[in-house]
Amino acid sequence: MSGLTYEAVAQFAQQGGLIYFAAIFVAGVVYALWPKNKEAFDRLAKLPLDKDESDHV
Repeated sequence: MSGLTYEAVAQFAQQGGLIYFAAIFVAGVVYALWPKNKEAFDRLAKLPLDKDESDHV
């Protein structure tokens, strides 16, 4: 019988998934806080407030 059990595969998948999602989260935070992106995010944050009512007709 092989050394791979259901428990070993499940534990590996859980740990791998945790590391994967943590890396994606960290990458997203780094992207959002990168100084080069500040101007674009500031502009996009104000976009709903800059719309005129005539744009919705």
